[in-house]
Parts: sequence; C-alpha cells; structure tokens
Amino acid sequence: MRISVFEAGWRAGGRAIVADVTLEVAEGETFGLIGPNGSGKSTLLRLMAGLLPRAEGEVRLDGAPLTSLGRRETARRVALVEQQAETGEALTARDAVELGRTPWLSALAPFGPADRAIVDEALAAVGMARMAGARWSTLSGGERQRLHIARALAQRPRILLLDEPTNHLDIHHQLSLLRLVSRLPVTVVMALHDLNQAMACDRIGVMAGGRLAALGPPHEVLTPERLAQIFRVGATRLRDPADAATFLRFHCLEDLPHSG
Repeated sequence: MRISVFEAGWRAGGRAIVADVTLEVAEGETFGLIGPNGSGKSTLLRLMAGLLPRAEGEVRLDGAPLTSLGRRETARRVALVEQQAETGEALTARDAVELGRTPWLSALAPFGPADRAIVDEALAAVGMARMAGARWSTLSGGERQRLHIARALAQRPRILLLDEPTNHLDIHHQLSLLRLVSRLPVTVVMALHDLNQAMACDRIGVMAGGRLAALGPPHEVLTPERLAQIFRVGATRLRDPADAATFLRFHCLEDLPHSG
C-alpha cells in the first residue's frame, strides 16, 4: 500500500511544527526520515497516522483520503510505534502485544486461535517469546521497545510507521530489528537519528525547520554540503572492503555552546 502526503502541516501555539510537506512513499518501500532534533519528524509521522487534530493538508492511502476511514479501518492499515507509548504496568508482555489485535476483534470475531498465532509470531520476530509472561513493570527500556514493535506487527498493518525504532536498543538488537523491518512485506516509514542506518533505506527525506528539505536516494541526499548545512557535521564517505557497503564517518564542524 502506498501512502501519499499533500501539503501536510500542523501548528501548536500558533507556531508551525510541520509545514507544506508533500511526499509519496511507494508500496513496499522502506523510507527513512531524518533531521535534527525538533525538525518535525515525529509530528509528520503522527500526521501520516491521522492522529493529530486540526491537521493541514491531506494524507491518502492508495489514493483514498485517510479521513474517509474510521479509526478501526485506519488501524487495520497503518501501525505507528512512537518513541513514548503508554502501556499498563500490570500487563504482561504478551498482554501488551495482544492489544495489537484490537482493530480486528468484535463481538462476532473475538480473540481466537488465529489471533494467538499472530501474537506468537510477533513475539518471536522481536526475540521476546521467552519473556511473554513477564510483567511490563519488570522490563527494561529496550525490552519494552521491542514489545511495542511486536504490538505493531500483531496489527498486521500494510504501512508501518516507526519513530526512532532503535532507541533504547543495544547494537545487536538494533541490527536485528533493522534486518527484520527490511524483510517485512509492508511499506515502512521510519524516523532515524543514525545516518548510517538511514543509508540502508530505499529513499530518505530530510526534515529541517518543519519542512522537507531534501528527498531521494541516500547517496544523493546525504552530501557533505547538506550534512554540513543541516546537521553541522563534516562527513567522509567510506566503503567497507568486506562487502562494498558505503558508510559515513563524521566529525563536528563547530563545538556546541557550553551551558552554565
């Protein structure tokens, strides 16, 4: 399923947090959203999920306006994993993931064996099957992050929106998660801080000051000039001789001001 955004924007306290963003993410594409802190990445993801009131512009799924769908129908198509998601402390890990099946349940279609199998699959996908009975209150930040992603997978969405999904994860689980995401048969839009992780996306968009400053393949977008202008870092493009993968090495162009 493709997702299209037309002149999207959102204001808070009279200030434009996101303004005039237009982009289209193709079916099956992995799209990375990058930008400095406060550039509007998280807000844009929430706009794409249809979660913000008084939103400007329009979001379409396969050409159909998102506003034409009810919350249940939207949740069957789009799953959003936010940086901070509320989950009841008394729930078990499995309970939390089972919540992902909610859009598919009704009085005529209660939770059953098929839903249980989907939850089992989601827990296994993020390496949390053995922790299914653990109380949420006992879990680490990284374990909770993996379960939030498992909950989204249990929704069986066609579009997966991820806000800094590798946050709180150690390097092993970061790499495992990114590999999992790359193999999913869904359209993925994820906000990332790690620019080398963004290099593996099909395309990336750069946010700056609430606007989309650049859009295209990573090797075309992440130029030394743009990195210096938007991120205030210098970059050298390197190639791994083992597999010919390209990655960036960074250095600060200027020191940040000292506080206090």
